[in-house]
Amino acid sequence: LAGTRIICDRKFLLECKSSPAARTPPCCLPQTPGVTSLAQSSLAKLEELKERNESEEAVPGEQPTGQGEI
Repeated sequence: LAGTRIICDRKFLLECKSSPAARTPPCCLPQTPGVTSLAQSSLAKLEELKERNESEEAVPGEQPTGQGEI
């Protein structure tokens, strides 16, 4: 098997890392929950954590839930 080896210098690769094209997903990429997009359960957990954090910030004098009084 013959192949082609592509050789790039370090500077070029580092420039590619921060380019806008590297941060944009391909247009034809299929949506696979948990792989190319967040899983539905992960989205629900994120929303729940966000609501919990907002409610804890609303009442700063109370201890966060999950910590009992000693």
